[in-house]
Amino acid sequence: MTSPIKESPPASPTPAQRSVAEFLPSDQYSQYLLSSKTEMFAVCRGLADHVSQISMIFNEGRDMVLTSLISWGDNGLVFDFGASSEMNRKALKAEKVFCTAQLDRVEIQFILRSLSAIEADGRPAFHAPLPDSILRLQRREYFRLITPIAMPLKCRIPLATENGSGAAIDVSVVDISLGGVCLAGLPMDLALDTDSELPGCSIVLPDSGSIVTALRLRWQVETVTRSGIRAKRAGFEFANLPQAKTTLIQRYIIKTERDRKARESGRV
Repeated sequence: MTSPIKESPPASPTPAQRSVAEFLPSDQYSQYLLSSKTEMFAVCRGLADHVSQISMIFNEGRDMVLTSLISWGDNGLVFDFGASSEMNRKALKAEKVFCTAQLDRVEIQFILRSLSAIEADGRPAFHAPLPDSILRLQRREYFRLITPIAMPLKCRIPLATENGSGAAIDVSVVDISLGGVCLAGLPMDLALDTDSELPGCSIVLPDSGSIVTALRLRWQVETVTRSGIRAKRAGFEFANLPQAKTTLIQRYIIKTERDRKARESGRV
């Protein structure tokens, strides 16, 4: 049995905690970090038993390998090789590999260092030392990225019309997370009820790809611009978003946060 997670975060995160949560802009997630072997092995067992798809992201979010966990223990973790030989070679050369997966609708994140190639059950595999800690993040605790003004995101929402034509509207994405989005500029005559779904909505993520998904309404409010134009702002949950698309969002968040920190530090 795993030990319970503390409800309140420590006063300051340890270096190991910072290594896992460094892609996040604050330390508020430190209470969700698991650092004991008992807790981490429990997560590893779940990932292996469910054959969960794990995204290995490296080279500052530019490259990725899709894999699964084969085994775990005191000597480290063993993962399947990905489908691309080129990406496998790049992963082996990466100094740091950010891993993300979902287990029972809970986001799992950890960082691996020094991947090496081994043979497991007669096939090539990755080996990595145990991570310092594992972040187990409930959906309601997902970090929400405020989209940059300089590179705004748009969500295209298809509309049903009486004559069956393919009409659509484009609205602004205020923030985005692995769990959903907040949209602004929705027309007042767009009928929305709690838990209603908007199918086939699409968002293009710069340098990451595009996602198409149904959006399930969670809340809505009426807004008025300075010029007196009334509109709606609403929060939506992604409905059955595939893991591959979740990975695209994660890559976009990591890259956007990295660019923001670079600008703030004067590196760009």
